[in-house]
Amino acid sequence: MIHLVRFKLSAYARSHRLFQPTIGLFAMLFVFYSTLAPPGKELPAYADSAGLLILVFAWAARGLLDTEPPTQRLISMTAAGRPGREVGAGLLAALTVNLGMAAIAVGLPLLHGFAAMPAPADLASGVALHGLGVSAGTALGALTSRPILASPAVSMLALLGGYLALLLISLTPAGHLAVPIMPWMRAANAGLLGEVLLPVSAATLFWTAASLLLYTRLRRLNP
Repeated sequence: MIHLVRFKLSAYARSHRLFQPTIGLFAMLFVFYSTLAPPGKELPAYADSAGLLILVFAWAARGLLDTEPPTQRLISMTAAGRPGREVGAGLLAALTVNLGMAAIAVGLPLLHGFAAMPAPADLASGVALHGLGVSAGTALGALTSRPILASPAVSMLALLGGYLALLLISLTPAGHLAVPIMPWMRAANAGLLGEVLLPVSAATLFWTAASLLLYTRLRRLNP
C-alpha cells in the first residue's frame, strides 16, 4: 500500500498537475492576507481560509486521481492484489497532498498575514477547521475525478457546481446534513466557534465518509 501511495504521488508530481492547485492555493492566500489580519481576528481568517480552500483541495485531489490512465489503474489494481487497495492508495495520496497544502495555509499567515500571533486555542481551532476542509475537499475531488466522470468538462463543472452547492446548502436549515461552511465562518466571526465546532465537525466528517463510501462503491463498479 505504501509503495502504491508513493507511486501515485510520484506520478502526480511528474505530470505537473500539482502546479495548478498550488498556484490557486497561493493566489487565494495572497488575497486573504494581502492586508494583515488585526489582533483578535486570526480565527475568523482561518475559518474563511478553511472554507474557501475546499475548492483548491478538491482540485488537487481530482488532479491526482486523474493522473493515471485507465490501463495504468488496472495494472495498479493487479499489482496491489485487490481493487480496494488501489482505491485506498489513491485516496491516501490525495489526502497527503491536501494535508501539505493545509499546512501551508495554516503556517504561512504565521510568517506574514497576522498582525499578532494567534492564541494557542485559536491556532488549534484553525488547524481543526483546515482538517475539515481537507476531508471535504478530498471527498469532493474524488467524486468528480476521471474514474467517476470520464469527461474533463463535465468533471470540472461538477467540481465547481458541487462546491457551490455545498456553500448554498450550508445557508439553509439543511446545512447540518452537509458541510456547514458558512455556519463555521459565521461562528468564528462571532466568537462562538467553540460552541459549534463539535457538531460542525460531526456533520463534515459524516458527509465525507458517505461521499468516500459512494466513491469506493462506484470505483468497484467502474475500475
